[in-house]
Amino acid sequence: MQVDNVLAELDELVENNDHFEFYWVPHTALALTKRNNRTTDPLEPQSRFRHYANKIALENYAFGALCRVGRRRPSMIPKLAKALAASGRTEFVDQSDKVFASTRLVKFYEMEYSIERAACVEALDRLRSFINREGLLLNFPVEVRFTAPDDIPLSTGTGRESAYIAVHVFKKMEYERYFRGVEAIMDDYGGRPHWGKLHFQTADTLAPKYPQWDAFIAARDRLDPEGSFTNDYARRVFGR
Repeated sequence: MQVDNVLAELDELVENNDHFEFYWVPHTALALTKRNNRTTDPLEPQSRFRHYANKIALENYAFGALCRVGRRRPSMIPKLAKALAASGRTEFVDQSDKVFASTRLVKFYEMEYSIERAACVEALDRLRSFINREGLLLNFPVEVRFTAPDDIPLSTGTGRESAYIAVHVFKKMEYERYFRGVEAIMDDYGGRPHWGKLHFQTADTLAPKYPQWDAFIAARDRLDPEGSFTNDYARRVFGR
């Protein structure tokens, strides 16, 4: 789909699917969309050949080859992006573990932020403008997905419907300028970084983002008073 159409229809796409996500391909006006829905229809899985062609050959070997060419010759990345955006349509019915789990052979750096779902379109427009303004050459799509709220103290979705915006850079390519710029945008929306991915936050910047932060820290201190389960990263994000 045209990415502008995705953003214009975003509420409808999210509400009308059990799981909706999309991947905007930088340097193009296109987005790859994915809709996953529960069904009682009989299984119609992909053939072994089709699965290999889509999930292994295209999503891994061909995509990895494009990334390697782009790493050697960054000026070619905008042209290579057009090949990524023209991957066609696939539809099938299968067990959830065969739908949600994907083989990933291409290595990359990643940062992902959760923001209020209502702010998603504005934040993405700013992200797109930032990429164009800075002249960044990016050979990975920007991934966007959505979740319902929960009440877990340090969950990135606690207390709000969330949009998750993930940015990636192919291995051995410079990522910090891109990631810091994206993080600055997400900070304007109370963005919460994925705990298992790259970010530059500290306890001082994270604490105001979580209504139950103090309760979590108190529980952590009570359960691990000697700091047996801490490390340098935990000290940075929790303050001790």
